[in-house]
Amino acid sequence: MKFPQTLKATRHLSTADKRLAKLIAEVGAVKIELDADETVFESLTSAIVYQQLHGKAAATILGRVKTVCHPRGEFPTPAQLLAASDEALRGAGLSRSKLLALKDLAQRVTDGLVPTRAKAETMSDAALIEALTEVRGIGPWTAQMLLIFTLGRPDVLPVDDFGVRKGFAVVYGKKKMPTPKELALYGEQWRPFRSIAAWYLWRALELERFKGVKIEG
Repeated sequence: MKFPQTLKATRHLSTADKRLAKLIAEVGAVKIELDADETVFESLTSAIVYQQLHGKAAATILGRVKTVCHPRGEFPTPAQLLAASDEALRGAGLSRSKLLALKDLAQRVTDGLVPTRAKAETMSDAALIEALTEVRGIGPWTAQMLLIFTLGRPDVLPVDDFGVRKGFAVVYGKKKMPTPKELALYGEQWRPFRSIAAWYLWRALELERFKGVKIEG
């Protein structure tokens, strides 16, 4: 399923911000695929595993977790994850903190304390972030990733994300990364499509002309 309103978003952003317009022209069309069948539990489980890891390493660990929990290596249910031994999950590559976060998530889903996808679709961004951050190991960033890449919310700006901040710095010729507050303030002009602006800032770091550019933290 395609991310909604991407053409409208790129037109708006290109008109609102000349620097971003140049980046959009260079990167090309938005490529975000949404999984209409992915549950909140599956999205958050993946997000927890991927926290602070490179994509390939995280994907390997997630695959091992699936194998531990499900006889056919499919995405486990909350019950299957709860039934898996801590020893086996640690052996799959999970840190202790991630193990505890996944168990807490699975228990909360089982207890009905985490919104279903159908319920999440009806909630505001702020309300959903508040609900999800009750789960151990789930902070605003993880909740924002679900909003963007699972629910397709168009106006989410993850101001604490390292990649978005560094992408902003290289695109706008800054020597230092912006603070979250500075990025949030600048990003006001991108409303109501800040999710798409963030996506382009992530992509900026893949461009050859920006590779090797050093930015102070």
